[in-house]
Amino acid sequence: MSVDLATVKRVARLARLAVSEEDAARMTGELNGILGFVEQLDEVDVTGIEPMTSVTPMAMKKRADVVTDGNKADAIVANAPATDRNFFQVPKVVE
Repeated sequence: MSVDLATVKRVARLARLAVSEEDAARMTGELNGILGFVEQLDEVDVTGIEPMTSVTPMAMKKRADVVTDGNKADAIVANAPATDRNFFQVPKVVE
């Protein structure tokens, strides 16, 4: 796959980027280089290889799904100027 000048300008317009003619010509070459590298990666045979998140094997850290900081409603509203049954009270604003 290769990118032409019109495609670069179209993508720049979609991305809301102002690109001059010189920059568009330079980006055409750069994008074609990147896509060429991606095409080289397609040539690698990866059958039988599991997807990885890292080059070193590691197990995901897991914790128990429990509530640890509950029952603190009184402490949370302690500094509020006005509360009612552990809810913050705010003045009504009617415009």
